[in-house]
Amino acid sequence: MGRNPLLWLLILAMAILTACTNSDSNTNSESSTEDSGEKKEPAKTEDGKVSIEFWHAMSGTGQESIDSIVNGFNESQDKYEVKAEYQGSYEESLTKLRSVGGTKDAPAITQVFEVGTKYMIESGYIEPMQSFIDKDNYDVSQLEENILNYYRVDGDLYSMPFNSSTPVMIYNKDAFKEAGLDPEKAPETFADVIAAAEKLTTDEMKGFSMLTYGWFFEQLVATQGGLYVNENNGRTGDATEAVFNGPEGRNVFDFLDRMNKAGTFGNFGTNWDDIRAAFATGKVAMYMDSSAGVAGAIANAPFEVGVAYIPHADEVKRNGVVIGGASLWMSKGIAEEEQKAAWEFMKYLTTPEVQAKWHLDTGYFAINPKAYEEENVKAKWAEYPQFKVTVDQLQDTVPGYATQGALISVFPESRQQIVTALEELYQGKDPQEVLDKAVEGTNRAMEIANKTKK
Repeated sequence: MGRNPLLWLLILAMAILTACTNSDSNTNSESSTEDSGEKKEPAKTEDGKVSIEFWHAMSGTGQESIDSIVNGFNESQDKYEVKAEYQGSYEESLTKLRSVGGTKDAPAITQVFEVGTKYMIESGYIEPMQSFIDKDNYDVSQLEENILNYYRVDGDLYSMPFNSSTPVMIYNKDAFKEAGLDPEKAPETFADVIAAAEKLTTDEMKGFSMLTYGWFFEQLVATQGGLYVNENNGRTGDATEAVFNGPEGRNVFDFLDRMNKAGTFGNFGTNWDDIRAAFATGKVAMYMDSSAGVAGAIANAPFEVGVAYIPHADEVKRNGVVIGGASLWMSKGIAEEEQKAAWEFMKYLTTPEVQAKWHLDTGYFAINPKAYEEENVKAKWAEYPQFKVTVDQLQDTVPGYATQGALISVFPESRQQIVTALEELYQGKDPQEVLDKAVEGTNRAMEIANKTKK
C-alpha cells in the first residue's frame, strides 16, 4: 500500500524496454556458461554456510517480524544463512532488482507487490516456484487456495505468496446503536450501505467513505463477478482492452456518486492515514480498509469496532475478494545451492507455526490455513473475533477469473486512471464519462506495453 504511481510509471517504462533484452542475454549467458562447463559458486559464510540475500519492502512491525522469522530459520539448521535486507518501497526495490536481475549478483529472494506479477513473469529474472514444487513433490494443497490462485498462471505457481491481504468494511458499532441500526448486522449490499449511511450521517460524521484508490474499485467490481480487462482478466491471453466501465464498474460509481450527492459520503483523499484517522476520531462511521488494517482500527478507536465483508451490488450474488499484498520471487542466474537455500527458506516460511506468527504480528493472512488452528491464533481470535471475519471472507470467495484478479503489466498506471476518475466523480462529473476516460487511458498504456514487449 502507499505506492507511488508516478515513480512506478518511470520504472515500468524502463523495465519494459529492457525485459526482452535481459531475457535473451540471460539465456545466452547461461548457454555459454553451460557450454564452458563453468559452475556458479554460491556465496558462503565464514563457517561454510550458503549465504543468500532476501530483499523486502516491509518496514515497522513487518520488518521486525521478518527479522525474527529469518533468525528462526537460520537457527533451525546449519546449512544456510538468510540475510534479510530492507530495500525501501516496492518501487525502489524493483528498481534495484533491475540492475542485477538474472545475474549471479541478484538477491536469491525478492518481495514484489501483486501488481508487478505479470512484469516479473516476463522479465527473464526469475525461476518459477513450480520448478521446485515439482522437483520436491511439494504439496501446495496445504496452502490457501484463494491466495494461490492470484499467483498461478496456466496452472503454474510463479512466486510464493507472502504478505496477503484483502479489503474489508470497518464500522463504528457505537454509532450504529445511536442511529438505531443493529451493530451486529452490517450492511451487505450497496443499497444497504446507502440507507445506513443516511441514518449515520450527522453534522460531525459522514456515513461512509472509501479511500480514493484503485484497489478498492477493483474489488467492488470483482465481487460482482465483473472483469477488469479482456482475455478473462488477462489470464488466458495478453489483455488488450479494459472492460471495467461495464455494468459492474458503473454500479460502483453510481453507488459512490449517490452518497456523494446526498452528503453522506466523506472524501478523505488518497492517504491511508487520513481516512483511518477520520474513522478513529468519529468523522466517518463506515469505511473500506485492508484486512491488515483491522488491528490498528481496533487499537486506535475509542469505540467498539465492527468488521464486515465488502458490499456488493443488489442484483448480483457476492463473489468475494481478490488478493492484494506481495509475494516472494526466486532469482535465476544465481548458484544452484543459493536457489536451494531460497527454496528451503520458503518452505520454512509456509509452516503453520511461522505463518501463525506472521499473521499475529502483522495482520496479514496466513498462507497456510493450519496456522489458524495454532493455540496462539485461537486465543487472539477469541479476544478479537473481527480477525476471523477477514479470513471467512477470503475462504468464502468463489474461485473464478473475476476473483483471481487481473494480470496486466501497467496496473499501477491503470490505478492512477481510476484515482483521477474518482476525483472527477466527486467533483460532480458524469459517472460513465469518467469511467470511459479511465478505460481509454488504461487501453493506451496496455497498447504501448504490448507493442514494446513484441
